[in-house]
Amino acid sequence: MAIQIISNSVGKSGLSQFFPSSLERGQRSEKALSLAVAEMYINGVSTRKVRKVMEKLCGLDVTSSQVSEAAKKLDHELEKWRSRPLGCVKAAIFDAMYEKVRLNGSVVSAAVLVATGIYEDGRRSVLGVSVAISEAEVHWRTFLTDLKSRGLHGLAITVSDDHPGLKAALTATFPGVRWQRCQTHLQRNASSYVTKQELRKPVATDLRNVFNAPDRIEANRLLEAAVKKWEKSQPKLASWMEENVPEGLSVLDLPESCRKRLRTSNMAEGLNRQIRRRTRVATLFPNEASLLRLVSAVLMEVSEEWEAGKVAISGFPNE
Repeated sequence: MAIQIISNSVGKSGLSQFFPSSLERGQRSEKALSLAVAEMYINGVSTRKVRKVMEKLCGLDVTSSQVSEAAKKLDHELEKWRSRPLGCVKAAIFDAMYEKVRLNGSVVSAAVLVATGIYEDGRRSVLGVSVAISEAEVHWRTFLTDLKSRGLHGLAITVSDDHPGLKAALTATFPGVRWQRCQTHLQRNASSYVTKQELRKPVATDLRNVFNAPDRIEANRLLEAAVKKWEKSQPKLASWMEENVPEGLSVLDLPESCRKRLRTSNMAEGLNRQIRRRTRVATLFPNEASLLRLVSAVLMEVSEEWEAGKVAISGFPNE
C-alpha cells in the first residue's frame, strides 16, 4: 500500500514525474511524501521499506541536488500558505501529534502543533502548523503568537486537551478567552479513577448527563449530584470530577448550534489520522523541514476542501 501511494504520485515516467513542474491542487501531499522518502534515502536514514519505495520510484538514481530543487518549489508554496493572513476566527481547536525525526545524529519525537478554526461565516479552516521539539509552553506560545501576528482575532472559545504547556500559552496569548477542555478526554481520564470495572459504565453515564445538560445551571446541578453519589465509594473520582469536569462546560456558554463541534477536540484528531496516513509511509524523517513539508501539504489540501465546503457551525455570538 505504501509503495502504491508513492508510485501513483510519480507515474510511469520515473524521475520526470517525481519533480513537480506544477503544484496542482490535490497533488502537494503526494509530492511532499515522495520528497520525504527521497531525502531519507539520500541522507542514509532509510528503512527497508523506504529502499523498496525508492527502487520502485526511480531505481535509486535520484540525486541530492534534484531533491533540493524539487523541495524549493514546494516549500515556497507551503510557506505562503502557512504565513497567509487570517482574520476573525470565532473558535480555535489545538492539538499535537508526534513523529520520529533525525536530529543531530539521534532519533527524537518531534511535536507537530496544529491549529484548526471556525471563521466568522461558520466555515472550517486549518489555521496553522508548526514542528517543535516538544509541547513545552515556549513552543506553544511562539506558535500562538504567530497566529495573532497573522491577524487572528475575535475568538469566542478555544478547545484542547488538558496540556499544561498549551494551557499556559493560551492564557498568556489569548487572555480572557473561554477555554473548553475536550469532553472525550475527560471521559477517558475519569475511567482511570474508577477502582471497579463494573462501575465504569455508570460513571460514564453520569458524565454524559452532565455534558448533555441544556445549560450550565443544570450541568452544575448534575455534577454536584454525581460528586455526592460517588464521594464515599470512589472518593478520588469524586474529588477529580469536582475539580476537572467544570473545565469541560465552557461550551455551554455558547448558543446550542455551536456546541456539538466544539465540545471536543475530535476535529483536530481527525486531522491527525489523515496526516498519519502519509507519515506512516516514511516512518522516520531525515530532518524537521521534511516533516513540516509533508504535514503542511496534507493540511493545506484539507483546508482548501473545508473552505470550499459547507458551513460547519452557525450562530456564534458577536463578542
